[in-house]
Amino acid sequence: MSGDPSDEKLQELREEKLEQLKEQQGGENSEAAEAQRQQAEAQKKAVLRKALTDGARKRLNTVQMSKPEFGDQVEQQIVALAQSGRLGGKIDEEKMKELLQEMKPESKSFDIQRR
Repeated sequence: MSGDPSDEKLQELREEKLEQLKEQQGGENSEAAEAQRQQAEAQKKAVLRKALTDGARKRLNTVQMSKPEFGDQVEQQIVALAQSGRLGGKIDEEKMKELLQEMKPESKSFDIQRR
């Protein structure tokens, strides 16, 4: 008899248990992803410490505070240059200014026409 109420209850319990197992596995995966993200962040910081002088690092931190997205782009660019070996020594404050100037997005002007 498949219409037995105890069979339906048993099936519901199985489905609930399966959902719980899926959630636990998902939680483990997110913890692993978080740990991996933290490790990548630590590696990025180590590369930046080696590649930048104190003045350049302060300038980059200032940019990070005012424009986080742009600061992240600059960090990624510096890390890429350092890892590819195209960085000739440390980046000092003057080189950082030049790099920021080169990477700065073009200012967009808006022509507002009133009617």
